[in-house]
Amino acid sequence: MLQPKKTKYKKQQKGRIRGNSNKGIFLSRGLYGIKALEGAWISSKQLESARVAATRYMKREGQLWINVFPDKPATKKPQEVRMGKGKGPVEFWVSVVKPGRILFEIDGVEMNIAKEALRLASQKLPIKMKFIFSNKILL
Repeated sequence: MLQPKKTKYKKQQKGRIRGNSNKGIFLSRGLYGIKALEGAWISSKQLESARVAATRYMKREGQLWINVFPDKPATKKPQEVRMGKGKGPVEFWVSVVKPGRILFEIDGVEMNIAKEALRLASQKLPIKMKFIFSNKILL
């Protein structure tokens, strides 16, 4: 699963997801992609299961790119622990996704295969997604 090799600080504050994404809103590498319609935290497990679902359907043809990286630590306290006594340990890593961000891109396969692969990948993610494609296909 994806996680940073090292970070400057062990824990981060929660923060808020406000507004739309300013970067990663256009297809940069592939001809097809899926775009987030909602804002959310997406964990490294969810990204990995989406990647596996898409690559299995494509039968390892073509190429798949993941445009987000889980670099935010999410902490959790154990069950039935009283309030206070500091912040809990890091449980998993998340990627903060804002609406409009492209998460996955695919190239090297036909449109119907890419559409189904990205549909299967989007089912593994906790937010609504939209299939998009590049204008280069129409030329």
